[in-house]
Amino acid sequence: HGTFGEDGTVQGLFEMCNVPYVGAGVLASSVSMDKAIMKSVFRDQGLPLAGYKVVMNKEWLRDPNGVCQELTDTFNFPVFVKPANLGSSVGISKANNEIELKRALDVASYYDRKLIVEEFIPGREMECGVLGNDNPEASVVGEIVAHNEYYDYEAKYTDGKSYLVIPAPLEPEVIAEVRRLAVAAFKAVDCCGMARVDFFLHQITGEVIVNEINTIPGFTNFSMYPRLWQASGLSYSELIDRLIELALERYAERKGFSVTLS
Repeated sequence: HGTFGEDGTVQGLFEMCNVPYVGAGVLASSVSMDKAIMKSVFRDQGLPLAGYKVVMNKEWLRDPNGVCQELTDTFNFPVFVKPANLGSSVGISKANNEIELKRALDVASYYDRKLIVEEFIPGREMECGVLGNDNPEASVVGEIVAHNEYYDYEAKYTDGKSYLVIPAPLEPEVIAEVRRLAVAAFKAVDCCGMARVDFFLHQITGEVIVNEINTIPGFTNFSMYPRLWQASGLSYSELIDRLIELALERYAERKGFSVTLS
């Protein structure tokens, strides 16, 4: 997960070495790793997003009061602050006031040169798996219920800190919208192989909002991605076999293109 493994670096090495590999290519990996670029792509494709603002680390260090003023003029509290280029909810903080906002920006700035400040969406958290290359399919939809205030690193990787409801108890039209948007997000970043797309369901408006796409979803024994596909009729071993098939299919396709240098 994370830096080098999920950001297109290793994927580029594999392509230079002409080695087939599972999952997203260089472009989809790098775009999906950088939440600022990812959100920009999603916005351009018309996908529903929470309000957000990108803050550069140097800008924050140079003028913290000015940055805070601009953010408080833009958003109501609470807000979430996160590094743009880390996964597993590392460096994410929830800020309920200006003091906590400054602290959250300090924490996030430790991890990245680019920070994301995002409006808080009251409601439920959903996840949907996507599998495929040019014709991807969406899994059943699952819901995350975290014992913590939000789905942080501890909740993701400590057994008992959250639980998953599969399938999520949602109206059929909401399930259809989540699955549609999951495939749309997958295609928007030109993904292939696998991804997990995370959503919010706004408790007031009922709108389904795309949070982010993860091109290397967790594969622990309590991770959502394999459990979503198991609930969709694909066992863990069958999922692994399918991912390898998709990787070889994409490798063969890539080898079929000629590259000329002049």
